[in-house]
Amino acid sequence: MYLMNLVTAWGKIGVGICYDMRFPELAMIAARKGCLAMIYPGAFNLTTGPMHWELLLRARATDNMIFVGGCSPARNLEATYHAWGHSTMVNPKGEVIAKAGAEESIVYAEIDTNDIQEIRSGIPIYNQRRFDLYPDVSQ
Repeated sequence: MYLMNLVTAWGKIGVGICYDMRFPELAMIAARKGCLAMIYPGAFNLTTGPMHWELLLRARATDNMIFVGGCSPARNLEATYHAWGHSTMVNPKGEVIAKAGAEESIVYAEIDTNDIQEIRSGIPIYNQRRFDLYPDVSQ
C-alpha cells in the first residue's frame, strides 16, 4: 500500500489502487491526515465486482466520513480481462451519489465539502476513537 496525497484548491485527495480498497487503514490514514476524498482506480472483474466493488467504496466512505470514488475501465467482453466497470462516487454518509454502468462513460458528481463536517458533527467518531485500546495508524 502506498498513499499519495494530491493537494487541490478544494483540499487533499488521497489516491490508492483497487486492491487497497480491501484494507481500511489506507483510507483511515488519509482521512486522519486531512484528505476529503479517496480515489481508487481499479478493475474488479465480473466475480469480485458485483460482490465487493460498491460495498468496499461505501465502507471506506462510511468508515472515515469522506468522499470516495472508484474509477474502472468499461467492460469489454472481447478483451482478455473483463472489468466490472461501474465507476462510482460515494458521499461521507456512504450513499452512492453517482454511478456508471458497465459501458464507457464519464461520472459526474457534485460534492460539498461541508457534508464532511456535517456528518462528523452528528456522529463524532473523530473525537471518540479509543486510542487507549489500539494505536493511531496515522502516526
